[in-house]
Amino acid sequence: MSAKGWAATPKHAAYDVVIVGGAMYGASVSWWLSGMPDFRGRILVIERDPAYNFASTSHTNSSIRQQYSQAINVEISRFGAEFIHNFKDFMGGDERVPPIVLQSFGYLYLADTPAFAEALKAAQAVQAACGAATRFWSVNEIAEAYPFYNLDGILGGNHNLVNEGYFDGATIFDWFKRSGRERGVEYIHNEAVAMTLNAAGTRVESVTLKSGETVGCGQVVNASGPRAVLTARMAGIEIPVEPRKRFTFIFDTEKPLDRALPLTIDPSGVHMRSDGRYYMCGCPPDDDHAVDYTDFDMDHAIWEEKIWPAVATRVPQFEAVKVVNSWVGHYAYNTLDQNAIVGPHPVVTNFHFVNGFSGHGLQQSPAIGRGMAEMLVFGEYRSLDLTPFAFERIAQGRLLLEKAII
Repeated sequence: MSAKGWAATPKHAAYDVVIVGGAMYGASVSWWLSGMPDFRGRILVIERDPAYNFASTSHTNSSIRQQYSQAINVEISRFGAEFIHNFKDFMGGDERVPPIVLQSFGYLYLADTPAFAEALKAAQAVQAACGAATRFWSVNEIAEAYPFYNLDGILGGNHNLVNEGYFDGATIFDWFKRSGRERGVEYIHNEAVAMTLNAAGTRVESVTLKSGETVGCGQVVNASGPRAVLTARMAGIEIPVEPRKRFTFIFDTEKPLDRALPLTIDPSGVHMRSDGRYYMCGCPPDDDHAVDYTDFDMDHAIWEEKIWPAVATRVPQFEAVKVVNSWVGHYAYNTLDQNAIVGPHPVVTNFHFVNGFSGHGLQQSPAIGRGMAEMLVFGEYRSLDLTPFAFERIAQGRLLLEKAII
């Protein structure tokens, strides 16, 4: 045995589907796939870090929003909210499964320039057309709803209190794994280190493990998070995905607010929200570049020099605060257009992507996992059309630009 409860050696010499990566996407895809009546095959999930110490899943802020600039992302999050609200039903009514509460304290994007305000209005129109409850608010409307803000320099903002906020993504992840295993999904503690293609270079025939074994495969799914490019290169494929650092701080305040703080995206790039009796905030570094896959070093100066000044300026009650926790996570950042890459490769046709989510992977995992399972079984999407995320746009340099990235 390897890590507790994890075998290192696969039980079989070949699998119908081999998934490289067992965090949120490996778990979601395998769970959806294992529950499809038309699928009777073997599924192998290969995870190099069964404690998930370096997984983006373990460092997530576990929020969901419908405030995107691309309609497909709005639709994905609308299904995500449906999945959260009806989690036990999706899990087959299993009495062991707890309900998942979506704490809808909402999101609020603040605009400080006319161009930014117009961009928010355009995004609101897209969201409303998809059924989202987003509204563009004037400064007076924001002040009336949230009188604690200092709105100097703010021209307006987009706001939505319906199905936007925090949810317990860790419990969903645990049940994806547990339920999947009960259905026969096989997880191993190992690492994919190479892939063998057929002579024509059109299919992956086998995956070689770090321990030396080789397993045959019908389909391969790249669910490797920030390491997605390493997995793709095993099949001779390049994708524009790299690990980018994101910093999160939990703080207490001498003067708590009298109501929930929506997830507020300040024009400075800092975001903040309620987190139980505390508050959560974070931002990217000013020099937002690719980092090593194991670089989770905290830069405490970013709190003093960037985050706290922005937080205290926007909410004067936060002038006297104390950091109680902090961590660093990685975005699997798509440098082309900050959108996911999903579906099969056009040449290596049995190699599939669920990559490059650029910070919104956890909230998108129910819809993407379902869609990927449909593609693996039927060769097409049957619930929600995910073809806008296809690899072809990467090869052609054709952007599907998502402007609402935090």
